[in-house]
Amino acid sequence: MTSETLSAEHELRTVLDQWATAVAEHRPTDVAALFTENALFQGFDPAPGVGRDYISHYYAKQPVGLRAAYELLSTREIAPDALAGYARVLFTRPDGDVTVYLTVIAQRGQTGWTLSHYHVSKLIPG
Repeated sequence: MTSETLSAEHELRTVLDQWATAVAEHRPTDVAALFTENALFQGFDPAPGVGRDYISHYYAKQPVGLRAAYELLSTREIAPDALAGYARVLFTRPDGDVTVYLTVIAQRGQTGWTLSHYHVSKLIPG
């Protein structure tokens, strides 16, 4: 791995660690603050949403006790101030576990790295 790859991975892990902690502590406003103002977000709802208000509302309706454990599978710099990441995430929920693949785009702004794109795909047991 190059130092550039290691740095990109470190930056993305920092954001995803904060996301996982805020999800586990049921802090929807703090989760939303990790996203850009106009972030495109596709969680488990049938349609995607845009922006921090949508993201905060989405996480507010999630069950208390939700946890997200991720394994970062791939990270790469796609522009000087943008990173792409691909992860496997195990969401532990009171009603059962759900495993997904997660794709994110992080952008570096004046206050640090935030997520501008978030998309999960459920894994169908086969």
